[in-house]
Amino acid sequence: MNIQLTAPCHFGLEAVLKRELKDLGFEITEVNDGRVSFSGNEKDVCRANILLRTADRILIDVTEFDARTFDELFEQTKRIPWERYIPKDGRFWIKKASTVTSALHAAPSIQSIMKKAMVARLQDVYGISQFPETGAPYPVRILIKKNHARVYLDTSGDPLHKRGYRTTAGDAPISETLAAALILLTPYHADRILVDPFCGSGTIPIEAAMIAADIAPGMHRTFTAQAWKNLIPAAAWKEAFAEAEARIRHPEKTDIQGYDVDDKVLAIARSNAEAAGVADMIHFQKRDVGDLRHAKKYGFVITNPPYGERLNPEDLRDIYSKFGKACAGLDDWSVYMITAFKDAERCFGHKADRKRKVYNGMIRADYLQFPGPKPPRRKRES
Repeated sequence: MNIQLTAPCHFGLEAVLKRELKDLGFEITEVNDGRVSFSGNEKDVCRANILLRTADRILIDVTEFDARTFDELFEQTKRIPWERYIPKDGRFWIKKASTVTSALHAAPSIQSIMKKAMVARLQDVYGISQFPETGAPYPVRILIKKNHARVYLDTSGDPLHKRGYRTTAGDAPISETLAAALILLTPYHADRILVDPFCGSGTIPIEAAMIAADIAPGMHRTFTAQAWKNLIPAAAWKEAFAEAEARIRHPEKTDIQGYDVDDKVLAIARSNAEAAGVADMIHFQKRDVGDLRHAKKYGFVITNPPYGERLNPEDLRDIYSKFGKACAGLDDWSVYMITAFKDAERCFGHKADRKRKVYNGMIRADYLQFPGPKPPRRKRES
């Protein structure tokens, strides 16, 4: 059965998600701000949830319609054949309502009206007045933009950045999906060195290791749609998890390092790497950014340095200055950093070759890119 699917993502990273989807063989149908739509089938719902690194969640497109009043919203929602999706004992609710420049803008009211319309529809279809709602969960999401509504079923449940390995995080952590996207925006490869000198709880090094070993981000967690026996057979999930298992490889040479000045945070990073199954691929150590150095050439620095209102501007200037001086001593390396610190380039001592606007949560940031030269091609063995 053909299913239309939508994958939300961080604003500014739609192209990365689109490339991921294409690499997995999906057909892209639409790209909007913060979301990419594609077509698939029941098994592809499973594959997308398990294999995608940069998507926030996987949604089934239910329908779309125009609604400017609550009466229109009720009637349009009631027309949806919910019985195709939700069984008699299903537990259903409007998980989230989002609106942009629309006449309907009160999220709680939208959620209440839609729930009443869904109940009215299913009461007529199933011929019952009370729903037990003891079965599988079926969370619904709606986005109303310029009075045009799009209705979705949420197959993921917990957002996909919750890989299952990060039980504890340090201060100002970067999400796993954003960390993966930042890495995928570089030409990093498993045989190249990667250092994160502000590693915190280890998210960037861990995501890099998982990419290097092709460990699927969703291998060790569950998804809401696993309980949807009426829509997705258990065999589809079994096949998708088997595909993820078969993709894992163990690169012979991997040099991934994470530095921080806080012993407690480093302990968390090591614990997270162990939980992710990549502890043997990453070397964590206590080191100040001013001591960043490496004897080898053509490495990568990919990092999320400190920034934010809670930090003293003078301290930030000192951190970025030390970071820049240290990077100047890394011969032929490439440096990539996400930051919202406005004086980052000036204090770093070098203007970025490329700059990409991204959002770290609700914080508007820049992904500053200082790509170095490519390493020379190795001579073929005779």
